[in-house]
Amino acid sequence: MTGKNLRRVYVVDGARTPFLKARGKLGPFSGGDLAVGAGRPLLARQKFAPTDLDEVIIGAAMPSADEANIGRVVALRLGCGDKVPAWTVMRNCASGMQALDSACMNILAGKSQLVLAGGTDSMSHAPLLFGPAMINWLADWYAAKGMGQRAGVAMKFRLSHLAPVIAILKGLTDPIVKLSMGQTAEIVAKRFGITRQMMDAFAAESHVRVLAGREAGHFAEIEPLIDGRGNVYTEDDGVRTDSTPEKLGKLRPVFDKTYGSVTAGNSSQVTDGAALLILASEEAVAKYALTPLGAIVDSQWSALDPAEMGLGPVHAITPMLMRNGLGLADLDALEINEAFAAQAMGCLAAWESEDYCRDKLGLDAAGFAKFGRMDRTKFNVDGGAIAIGHPIGASGARVVLHALKVLERNGGRRAAASLCIGGGQGGAMLLERP
Repeated sequence: MTGKNLRRVYVVDGARTPFLKARGKLGPFSGGDLAVGAGRPLLARQKFAPTDLDEVIIGAAMPSADEANIGRVVALRLGCGDKVPAWTVMRNCASGMQALDSACMNILAGKSQLVLAGGTDSMSHAPLLFGPAMINWLADWYAAKGMGQRAGVAMKFRLSHLAPVIAILKGLTDPIVKLSMGQTAEIVAKRFGITRQMMDAFAAESHVRVLAGREAGHFAEIEPLIDGRGNVYTEDDGVRTDSTPEKLGKLRPVFDKTYGSVTAGNSSQVTDGAALLILASEEAVAKYALTPLGAIVDSQWSALDPAEMGLGPVHAITPMLMRNGLGLADLDALEINEAFAAQAMGCLAAWESEDYCRDKLGLDAAGFAKFGRMDRTKFNVDGGAIAIGHPIGASGARVVLHALKVLERNGGRRAAASLCIGGGQGGAMLLERP
């Protein structure tokens, strides 16, 4: 999709839930609950009915077993009716952005005119699994016939069989390079000389920016949630008012306990949340007299070494902007999901490295000079996932929605939104306001 050659896809409106930090036990909402919590007020304020949608596309990295095609579950719960098709996409951390991109493709192809798309994940509901030993023991137990065989199987049982496999840890470890996402952040930090002190200062600033944005009313896209006990959730609850570099400096490294610098404090939080957007064609905008927030004018998916997956946004944003004759200085806002402080800072450092831009991005000296550097005051202006949280399926939709909200309030014209993706990929979208 290129902004120069194809019709634009308009973002009519969007909403998200508060992002709720997982605290070692099941959160109050499933992934479906979260998406419905964002979608109901969003659809209720539109000039069209939910049944007027052409399709619903939901990104989810870890839907629960009873919400397998969570897109269809959400669509039906939102009152879209039996005739609105719905489906689910998964591209790890960028699942929500993939849902938006899939919607764009169908709108540009003329297959759809009006689409509800975004992402959701309830990471606190990630399952605990049995390991192979317990699975095989259970298979033998159920296959046994008679008391004698069952007694023999029972004798083979060991308490160690009950040791759980934590699905979320499996999912956050790359099976090809055998590294956790945090270990890849350590690699990026070492490549660009990003110190522990730099990471902690960046992380503390993320909390400060979120708190300042909250005080200024910059998170109006958040819709409150109410759980089954009547508890009300109105804000992202992982944000800390007392986060400072000094306090963060007392935390121990998690992923490289001896030489590492990546801690829980300078990493994104394990979180439950959802974010949904309404995308429309020019015809749908005219038909329903809609007033768009802006438009998605281009997108890019790129890949790189999984061991440095955090630099994915650099590999996605750079060709996308160059294809449109733009550089970083042409952006009025840039939202990059803060999976880790080292990763977000690494992206900025990569663009400032002529060697990296030449060797990895193919920019010559003139291209490097033209592409420029990102103004830090326009980068994640209201903080990011280190303070807000990173529900994997939702974050891609969140950064797109918030980038448009930033343009709306500051009168800017262009923004980019991007994420790194486990497995060594990057996704990005170029956004414009009229």
